[in-house]
Amino acid sequence: MFVKQLLLQVRKDKMKKYILKRVLQLIPILLGLSILTFLLLYISPGDPAQKKLVSMEAMITDELLEQMREEMGLNRPFWQQYADWFVGILHGDFGTCYRDGLPVADKLFRALKNTAILGGTSMLLAMLLAIPFGIYSAVHQNKIIDYLIRFISFVGNSIPSFLLAVLLMYFFCVKLKLFPVVAKKNGLKEMVLPAIALAVPVISRFTRQVRAEVLDQMGRDYVHGLRSRGVKERYILYRNVLRSVLVSIVTLAGLSLGSMMAGSVVIETIFGWQGIGKLVMDSITARDYPVVQGFVLIFGTIYVMVNLITDLSYHFLDPRIKKEN
Repeated sequence: MFVKQLLLQVRKDKMKKYILKRVLQLIPILLGLSILTFLLLYISPGDPAQKKLVSMEAMITDELLEQMREEMGLNRPFWQQYADWFVGILHGDFGTCYRDGLPVADKLFRALKNTAILGGTSMLLAMLLAIPFGIYSAVHQNKIIDYLIRFISFVGNSIPSFLLAVLLMYFFCVKLKLFPVVAKKNGLKEMVLPAIALAVPVISRFTRQVRAEVLDQMGRDYVHGLRSRGVKERYILYRNVLRSVLVSIVTLAGLSLGSMMAGSVVIETIFGWQGIGKLVMDSITARDYPVVQGFVLIFGTIYVMVNLITDLSYHFLDPRIKKEN
């Protein structure tokens, strides 16, 4: 009993060290991301002081322009400007918008909430459809239903998201008039088409991946051993095979979340969904660089953290990784 407790304690200590190591590895990555993000604003064309005066509807003169540059700290060296900006980021201050003078953080996090709702709905829809489709296709390998699912998955994975969004808008908004062409609010009805447009490519990739993994596991020796002992096929599939496939599903979900968030920029702009994607596209058009800067930093951080969580989840889902550690 003592030896068992000792082994469990050693395993917990190793897991803590591994998590700490992975978190420490993120520090230089996030620091480099912050430098590149600030450099985006620093080398961008246009004068931030002039843009701010324009947003304030002030009469621009050389004296006023120089005074504004001094107030904004634009006359100081790059590293001093970066240090002030980085300290502000640590305190949740992303600067102010050029267009309306509002805090960037408030606008970004308010829009990010809407994007998270849309992305979470799309991911949930993808998981609920892709996993059963992939398993069903693998179980009925080389049958008509398998060929049909594979063909639909191939088409869904090949069609660009913006083209799919335009087609959905044309048929369901213009022809059938079931949904509004442009969302005037972020309601449930307005979310249906953007969620489908984001989910279809993910469903296609998930279905193909789940099918391939299930077929691979079904050919393993442990499955043949369970069959020879008379274990039911359904029990083998859902108790053993699906558990082994979970690691691949988690990996694909983590990678798909990043691509889905990036794809939301186009989808939200097309459907008028008031999320962070539409906000950043409007800011690029207006050259409101602090908003774009905050967007890059936030999304880069989210992508890195999702990869970390995905990596750590392997240790809880895959017994082989636990054994290696």
